[in-house]
Amino acid sequence: MDEDELKLVLEKLDTVKLELLRLRAMLLPEEEATDQEKKEIAEATQEIEKGSTVKLEEFIKELSC
Repeated sequence: MDEDELKLVLEKLDTVKLELLRLRAMLLPEEEATDQEKKEIAEATQEIEKGSTVKLEEFIKELSC
């Protein structure tokens, strides 16, 4: 896998992470998002819009928490 392919995969993973956060919010409507969660969602949205990426290892570590 070359660098461009890896970058594309990481961008897709960022999109998946954002969608998972949105789905979580939809599935738990009785639970109001905390200020911290709202901040994280806003930051994730901004990062995706800017095209920011994360290392795959960091993403996997974040999912396992």
